[in-house]
Amino acid sequence: MENNTTENYSCTVLRECIALQVKKAHDYQNAASSVKQIDYYPHGLQSIYDICHAKMLRIRSLMESGVQPENEALEDSFRDLINYSSFAVSYLHKKIPGQTDK
Repeated sequence: MENNTTENYSCTVLRECIALQVKKAHDYQNAASSVKQIDYYPHGLQSIYDICHAKMLRIRSLMESGVQPENEALEDSFRDLINYSSFAVSYLHKKIPGQTDK
């Protein structure tokens, strides 16, 4: 993706995270599956928090090891964290597919 010189690179990263989220949604929330996005969060916001916490622990582990990861780059983990944070905000607004007003 080309970066506009008048904006921060972080804006480019956010657009890339959107594209990644859309691609993953196509895989995980497709019409052939009965699983809805909300099903991944059986304890609501707490589940999303737990996923973010686990992701942060993985990031910390990779950073402390000083070893170049072979299967998931630090960048990938941070991008996932951005997307899970957006799911948390969506949850707060009751906008997660399959979410009800329970």
